Amino acid sequence: MADMDCLPTGSATDCVFLADVAKFPASVPGPSRNAGRIMTQTTAKKAAGWLGEVSGAVADFGTFLPLVIGVLAVRGFDGTGVLTGFGLFALAVALVYRRPIPIQPMKAVAALIIVGAVTPAEAMASGLIIGGVLVVLAVTGIITRIARLVPGSVIMGVQLGVGAQLALLGFQHMWDEPLFGGAALALLLLLFLTPYRHLGSLVVVVTAAAAFLMTGGGGFAVTGPGLHLPALSFPTIADFQAALTTTALPQLALTLSNAVLATSAIAAEYFPDDARERTSPRRLALSTGVLNVVLAPFGALPMCHGSGGLIAQYRFGARTWVAPALFGLFCLALGIGFGPQARDVLMLVPVGAVGAILAVAGSEMAVSRKILGVKPSCRAVIVLTGVVCVGVNMAAGLVVGLAAEALRSAYYRRRGETSGT
Repeated sequence: MADMDCLPTGSATDCVFLADVAKFPASVPGPSRNAGRIMTQTTAKKAAGWLGEVSGAVADFGTFLPLVIGVLAVRGFDGTGVLTGFGLFALAVALVYRRPIPIQPMKAVAALIIVGAVTPAEAMASGLIIGGVLVVLAVTGIITRIARLVPGSVIMGVQLGVGAQLALLGFQHMWDEPLFGGAALALLLLLFLTPYRHLGSLVVVVTAAAAFLMTGGGGFAVTGPGLHLPALSFPTIADFQAALTTTALPQLALTLSNAVLATSAIAAEYFPDDARERTSPRRLALSTGVLNVVLAPFGALPMCHGSGGLIAQYRFGARTWVAPALFGLFCLALGIGFGPQARDVLMLVPVGAVGAILAVAGSEMAVSRKILGVKPSCRAVIVLTGVVCVGVNMAAGLVVGLAAEALRSAYYRRRGETSGT
């Protein structure tokens, strides 16, 4: 069992609850006087909830758009298979989890595709290999045993690293398009002063796309929707051999640390009632594995869940299955309706604008007050884990964090034995 002495002893939830209780009136007026007002407030909350789901659905575009647009620029990768795969994956996630569990391209594979190091057939083989391994880890229960060995300090360090990576990626996108990035950040900061702060990503994406079109749209030209269906194909033995060493093994370590363990930990924080069953590491590994194995032969990219995407979606209002369902329908409509032209449609959203969304969500996650509630020795493990996650990658951060926590625990056990003699 993982050492849990680094976890905070208190919870911010208690403070929020007490603050809310303090706002309640001493006596509750009768229903006849306030029935209309209560009904109006309920309707407003429902409307805000739906808008929050829409806002959350587009909050992860900062990760999704650059990678997918980059992949679709490579010869042989078709928007029909890629976006239909994302759409079906997201709809399945909405049905299975009933929560805003995100869907992202596997970053190591996507990066190698963009630089021309991986062919479409090798990408397909990567999805099948990684998916098959994840299914085995989930079915045998190995992933559950791995998760139990990861202590709270390391999980918090990974969360710190994820938040910092998200923020840095956002600032990078803003630097690439400073006009859209700066304007989007200013708009988000203005919205923070209003009751509609959780709708920031929706407002930014719609406003930025409209501004992009009004300023010329970069030569945007789409002939109109049609009917495009993905084709079925399978990789060769040579493709599997190339994928195993080039993409599958490096990506698998990242997927286990970020898409399974970190996503499960953050989901448990946001939705504690779901932690044991609905968003367990075993279930996340199983869904990722099965869906990759099923969708890869139809041209889908290797896909996974992502802790950064969960942070962004939750920060901007997503709470239920609606957000991934909306994202899935959007991708499905693009893939089937526009096929090869889907990349042109995606390029309507300036990357600098969605970078501001990522920068805000990531910064809030990285600068967490939870770190102040743990022991000073645990803070060192948390910070070290986070720094390695940012400086190297998530898998390396996990390994270094486990080693640091083992040394910390051994030191304090030894000191306790010595002081007792």
